[in-house]
Amino acid sequence: MTQALPPDTVQDKYIVPGLERGLRLLGEFSRAERTLSAAELARRLQAPRSTVFRLLATLEMLGFVERTDNGREYRLGMAVLRLGFEYLASLELTELGAPLLDRLRDETGYPCNLVVRDGRSIVYVAKSVAPRPFASSVNVGTRLPAHATVLGRVLLEDLTLAELRELYPEPQLEAFSEGTPRTVDALFEMVQTDRERGYVLQEGFYEASISTIAAPVRDRSARVVAAMGVTIPASHIDPEELGGMVEKVRNTAGELSRLLDYRPQLGRKVVNL
Repeated sequence: MTQALPPDTVQDKYIVPGLERGLRLLGEFSRAERTLSAAELARRLQAPRSTVFRLLATLEMLGFVERTDNGREYRLGMAVLRLGFEYLASLELTELGAPLLDRLRDETGYPCNLVVRDGRSIVYVAKSVAPRPFASSVNVGTRLPAHATVLGRVLLEDLTLAELRELYPEPQLEAFSEGTPRTVDALFEMVQTDRERGYVLQEGFYEASISTIAAPVRDRSARVVAAMGVTIPASHIDPEELGGMVEKVRNTAGELSRLLDYRPQLGRKVVNL
């Protein structure tokens, strides 16, 4: 019978020395030491200069390092920056959005939610409950119709008319309130108006006596990946506070978008087809 290898031996068996050295080399660069020479890297890695030169040549070809103007030192390249952006974008929205939701709740005093779209439904992925009494039927995981909710309208903003027709092939949309658009054409016109405004503020759209302020969250592709919103009992709305609350929602959604590396100039133009 073959004797089992110790865990450390099994782990060492699968380590690629060249890859390990390359990653350690990248880890030597820091905010304090943005440029390093090959000789200095060889000293730190305790590796032959010829090995470090091959590592640098490979990393330079892939864009992970680049030479400085004097040609004798190296600094991190754009590929490292792209990896950082991809890492941020790969984090769960709840990880990045939860603390922002809590702050928005504290600033407004009302429940705050973060939702994503799954086909024709919105799904609540994070929420922050306000201390004031407010009965809410939604929890994390709750699904509601996208076309009939304020948050859903935000999540449909990027779709062209052709894409909306593919998503909703039926001639009449299911109505949940007087405000629900009855046709795809009416829905498209509504969400494009929302897109131009940059946010949605509406009372009783899905549920009577409830107002929602919502704004889009975009990622580096400039597509809407989530919607952030504040839910307010309509009877408690103070018109003098609405402007400030709208800005708080938009600013917080914008902050989350920036964490996802959204840049406004990359926005996609929607074509009415």
